[in-house]
Amino acid sequence: MANQSQVLELENFLPYRLSILTQVVSEALHDLYAGPFGLTVTQWRVMAALGRFAPLTASEVGQRIVMDKVAVSRAVAGLMNRGLIERATDRKDRRRASLRLSTAGSDMHAQIVPIALAYEARLHEALSEDEQRLFDRLSDRLLARAKTLRDRR
Repeated sequence: MANQSQVLELENFLPYRLSILTQVVSEALHDLYAGPFGLTVTQWRVMAALGRFAPLTASEVGQRIVMDKVAVSRAVAGLMNRGLIERATDRKDRRRASLRLSTAGSDMHAQIVPIALAYEARLHEALSEDEQRLFDRLSDRLLARAKTLRDRR
């Protein structure tokens, strides 16, 4: 039987706080590009990953943006239908298909990146430069620890 004296104070529970922060930040950024560009959060994350790391397979995109295969597959299909990404079969391994931004996708990506960076800069205004560096270091440590704990399952 669990110790009944333990109380989960949700408002102070780190996983909950990180989740809420992520959700609010993601929604606020989405509000800036959804209307003008008609992208979902997942579609933008796919485009951002391809804009930085292409060519990638759909599986590699999913690993980069830490999203499940179904969500990535749906986003890729929507982006392909709009002509924003292209798929190319690997010449050496015909079973492997890589994705990259199309010309239209690159143009859209180039328009959204300044919006995203400006939003990030406005967020950073809440922290001093030292606090920003500390936040980055602490985030990296928490991410590494979370991955370690996940791998131990």
